[in-house]
Formats: sequence, structure tokens, C-alpha cells
Amino acid sequence: MLYYALVFLVIALIAGVLGFGGIAGASAGIAQVLFFLFLAFLVISLVIGLFRRT
Repeated sequence: MLYYALVFLVIALIAGVLGFGGIAGASAGIAQVLFFLFLAFLVISLVIGLFRRT
């Protein structure tokens, strides 16, 4: 999932450099949502891992 966030970030950067503002904004938004979703899953898995140890 983090891979897709990085792919959309690269697409946003390339589109921004080439002057495609709409595509750059949409790709950056998708990358941001995927990153925070990945971060939430990471926190959830860490918490579950802590509860399994005890």
C-alpha cells in the first residue's frame, strides 16, 4: 500500500512539473489518503501486537 502512495506521489510531482495542475492535485490527494491509511494500519497492527504479547 505504501508503494501505491509513492507511485501517486511521483505522478503528482511529474504532472506538477509539466503543468497539469488538476492531475497533480488529484494524485497528491490520493497519495495522501493512502499514506494515512497505511499509517493507521501500522498503528493498529502495533497495538494488536502489544496486546498479544501480554
